[in-house]
Amino acid sequence: MRSLHIAGTGMMAQQTNVEVISNNIANMSTTGYKRRRAEFQDLLYQNLRRVGSQSADTGSVLPSGAQIGLGVKTGAVYRITEQGSLSQTGNRFDIAVRGNGYFQVQLPSGETAYTRDGTFALSPEGVIVTADGFVVQPGITIPANAVDVTINANGEVLAKLDGQIAPQNVGQIQLAVFANEGGLEAVGDNLLLATPGSGDPLQGAPGTPGYGQVLQGFVETSNVNVVQEITNLITAQRAYEMNSRVISASDEMLSTLSRLR
Repeated sequence: MRSLHIAGTGMMAQQTNVEVISNNIANMSTTGYKRRRAEFQDLLYQNLRRVGSQSADTGSVLPSGAQIGLGVKTGAVYRITEQGSLSQTGNRFDIAVRGNGYFQVQLPSGETAYTRDGTFALSPEGVIVTADGFVVQPGITIPANAVDVTINANGEVLAKLDGQIAPQNVGQIQLAVFANEGGLEAVGDNLLLATPGSGDPLQGAPGTPGYGQVLQGFVETSNVNVVQEITNLITAQRAYEMNSRVISASDEMLSTLSRLR
């Protein structure tokens, strides 16, 4: 009985849907997190009567045929890259991107990772680093005698040195954009890696055409809409229940057959 297997694939699909939704809700307070959406595809079909085949030697063909679907599968889990809200923190090394672009982070392995999480700080050597101590490219060092640091919308880092009137430009933060942001691979810790699906990163200064601006003292919050996620969760739960009822109904039908004498 195909309905048992078909309903089983439906329950598995809705289980995946709930897992994606639960991950969104769990990360509703994660800085720079982008919500995910599960997409599903129908499985192969069995042809009981193939559409377009000849039904007589006179050349007449079947106008519709008869196809039986075999269920559903998970096609993809998309990352929705819409802008999150900006939250003021007061920390002068916190930076938010308003628009397109990712911060570039050098990992201990030498790879370059990408993130929208601008929760930055200084290392013991005065280098701007992430919360995990990874260097933010291109590796900007703040002088030890700096009494204040300003980061403008174009990513220029200006240090006010003790005893000097004019601030000193110590570097400029660079952003990276991708042809397909959804093709980036999430590796945890708010970090993403480039893949053949994302394309090669294109680097540029904030504020230039195609790149967003940066805001000092702000971070980008998660773009998860809790009301929408709860609504999706209820829908997924109801769909799971309906598939389970199909299994129960199919089991009753099989039970009826087994009682025939």
